[in-house]
Amino acid sequence: MQINRPPLQWLYVLMALMLSMTVQADDGLDSLGKRLKDMYPATRIERVQTSEIPALFEVTMGKNTAYTDATGRYFVFGHLFDMKTQRDLTAERMEKQQRVDFAQLPLGDAIKTVRGKGERVLAVFSDPDCPYCKGLESELAKLDNVSIFTFLYPLEGLHPDAKGKAERVWCAPNPAKAWTELMATGKVAESPKCATPIERINQLANSLGINGTPMMILQDGSLIPGAAPAAEIDRRLAGHPATTKSAVTPRLKGN
Repeated sequence: MQINRPPLQWLYVLMALMLSMTVQADDGLDSLGKRLKDMYPATRIERVQTSEIPALFEVTMGKNTAYTDATGRYFVFGHLFDMKTQRDLTAERMEKQQRVDFAQLPLGDAIKTVRGKGERVLAVFSDPDCPYCKGLESELAKLDNVSIFTFLYPLEGLHPDAKGKAERVWCAPNPAKAWTELMATGKVAESPKCATPIERINQLANSLGINGTPMMILQDGSLIPGAAPAAEIDRRLAGHPATTKSAVTPRLKGN
């Protein structure tokens, strides 16, 4: 059977049209991004990209994600769900955007605790007087084959005595042991004064948008905010993704 093939010039025309559409889409995103910055100068517009819904654009503003039309006048704040796969697309995108470059963390400013072979790594921002941090320490003690890097991050506005305790822990002969004892008993021995990285850690936390404790950072850069049970931390260390952050996934009834 003979198949009629389109003239070769038509293929060139089709390829040119597809390239033109791609360029126009990119130009449209650039134009929309500029328009949004002009319309909302007090808002930090970081990224504009297409969404899974045609004619609806995803806008990243710091830690917030919203959706807008091509005019930038109308916004939708909320989560976008894929009902077929039951995935919270907005939560997934935000989780990726908030990731930290683990390789850039100044691990020399952290207290290192090795459990087992220590092949897996975990960074923790922790406050000596934070009750949730103390609860987390008991869960971290259950982990094996992990190196834990604890950044002392006293929140003085909430815990006035925390900075002094953090300084004594850092200046102790064995900071890892002093930290473990402090979180278990609430007591830390007096130590000679020494230079500490606490101010640098405060600046680091601010640059990463970390304003609460505890906060865990995995090697892939993903965050685990708050205390979590050892089983969940172990699951995440094994490379499994976070569970959906949305408390409720909407359900639609079929016919």
